Amino acid sequence: MSSPAADVVRLLRVKGETLAVAESLTGGLVAAEITTAPGASKAFRGSVTAYATDLKHGLLGVDATLLEQHGAVNPQVAAQMAAGVRKALGADWGIATTGVAGPEMQDGQPVGTVFVAVDGPFGPGAGSAGGGKVEALRLNGGRAEIRMESVRSVLALLLRELASEHIGNERAQDTEQNGGF
Repeated sequence: MSSPAADVVRLLRVKGETLAVAESLTGGLVAAEITTAPGASKAFRGSVTAYATDLKHGLLGVDATLLEQHGAVNPQVAAQMAAGVRKALGADWGIATTGVAGPEMQDGQPVGTVFVAVDGPFGPGAGSAGGGKVEALRLNGGRAEIRMESVRSVLALLLRELASEHIGNERAQDTEQNGGF
C-alpha cells in the first residue's frame, strides 16, 4: 500500500521535479514523512522549520507588515511561506504549514486553525497548477492529532496539484468544448 508521501515522491521523480517544505506548527513532520519514501533524495531539496515568527520573514521572505498585522496564522502567510521556501531552496514546488496546534490560542486564532499551502511551476506548460493555492482547515483533537492531520492535508493538497498538472490539457479542451477559452 502506497503512502501519500511515496506518491508525492513518485510523481515528482517521474516529472523530474523537486520539492521544498516550509513548516511552522508541524515542526519538521512533513519533511520527516517525505524522507521516509524510497527515492526521496532524488526529489526532495530540503526544508525550513520556521517556528518563530521572525524566521518566517527572515528566512522565507514573508511580508513583515503582514506578520505584524495578522500574525503567523494566516492564509497569506502560508502562501508566502510556500513561495519563499520554493525560491530559497531552488525547488519546482514549495509547500507550507502554519497554524495553532494548541493547547492555547495564537494570534487570536483558536486551536485547530491551520493553513496549508502549495506553490508550483508557472507558465503555459504547468497546467492548472501555476502559482499558489491555500487551504484553510479547522481541525479537532489534541496537539498531536492536529499536527499529523496538517501533514496529511498538505501532502494531499500537493498530490492534487501534481495530478492536476497531468490532466491540465484535458481540462483546457473540456473548457473549450463548453464555450470557454
